[in-house]
Amino acid sequence: MNQNESNESNHISSSNFFTSSFTQNPYPVYEKLRKSDPVFKVMFPHGVFGWIISRYEDAVQILKDSRFSKDIVKRYGPDNQTIFSNNMLFSDPPDHRRLRGLVQKAFTPKLVADMRDHVQSIADDLLDNLPSQETMNLIDDFAFPLPIIVISEILGVPREDREKFRMWSNTVIDASVAESAELFHQHEREFTEYLTDWFAKVRKEPGQDLISQLVIAEEFGEQLTEKELLSVVALLIIAGHETTVNLIGNGILALLEHPEQRDLLIQQPELIHQAIEEMLRYNGPVEFSTSRWASEDIEFRGHQIAKGELVIVALDSANRDEEQFSDPDVFDIRREKSSHLAFGKGIHLCLGAPLARLEGEIAVSTLLKRFPNLRLQKDIDTLEWRPGLIVRGVKEIPVQLK
Repeated sequence: MNQNESNESNHISSSNFFTSSFTQNPYPVYEKLRKSDPVFKVMFPHGVFGWIISRYEDAVQILKDSRFSKDIVKRYGPDNQTIFSNNMLFSDPPDHRRLRGLVQKAFTPKLVADMRDHVQSIADDLLDNLPSQETMNLIDDFAFPLPIIVISEILGVPREDREKFRMWSNTVIDASVAESAELFHQHEREFTEYLTDWFAKVRKEPGQDLISQLVIAEEFGEQLTEKELLSVVALLIIAGHETTVNLIGNGILALLEHPEQRDLLIQQPELIHQAIEEMLRYNGPVEFSTSRWASEDIEFRGHQIAKGELVIVALDSANRDEEQFSDPDVFDIRREKSSHLAFGKGIHLCLGAPLARLEGEIAVSTLLKRFPNLRLQKDIDTLEWRPGLIVRGVKEIPVQLK
């Protein structure tokens, strides 16, 4: 192949992104992108041009650079706020420090470690009470209910409302797809009404749960406004389960796709910590970072990013960067501790990461211990991946248990 043919085969255009084949397996596109156009301008599904950052080193720099703002209100103005606009994920310092400070006490490594026995009992109960002990849908029967029960208990909302949370959460996650916009506004109203009613109950009878603490808490001399309270709790409900659902789903899928790795983990269960880190790196639950906007004109890697332009990091691409990881396309649960970006980097590093890791470890270990002959009922290529620009996960994983 001559040089011109090689360049042509590596050419990337906007048409390579956000198609059904890309959603099914984005990694070949990412590999070409890292080699030919690591800082790439593309039209996103919601009709906005922005930049995709695909290399690990560039990703770390963007995630830690304060010139890229996370503040939606600052970018689009107060008239374009949603229920999700006023939390620590979409704010800059000093608001970010105040909002995060109110929440992070509930997710310290020690408090999370103390939850191990309780999370284990939830996992055991779910598997004990499966509709069938022969087959199950891994997502609906296990990967979803485990983290939603845990976060519901932490927040103090009824676990019987978890299907509502799932519906609202799916709408938010899929909102980057144009046809979901109208449904988003309907479910946003329902979510807001639900939480507003719940806050009113808590104010009359506060408990020991996190919502009660947030309603009455003061941090740095300030209480949360009503908008901030709505936004922070909505984020905790959604982020508190979405990452773990897809960590469990994608992780089990990787084990089933690589049976020698599944057998190794069954034989050496002490490898579970490394296995979870490799699952997070290999096919992470969060494909893209949430939005950032250039707060000024910025020259980055030879490109001019204009003030106000959207910048998104392809986390799953960075985690397959051959410059950072040896044999990045190989799934190896014995891989040495990796510096993957599955939970982000910098001040917006996911504060629920310790809980997601704990839930992932317990879910995968318990499932393999109970059902060592677990296997897929369908061809892996026929599984349907969720749309949207944030999470990476499959809608259903039908498995044979015995």
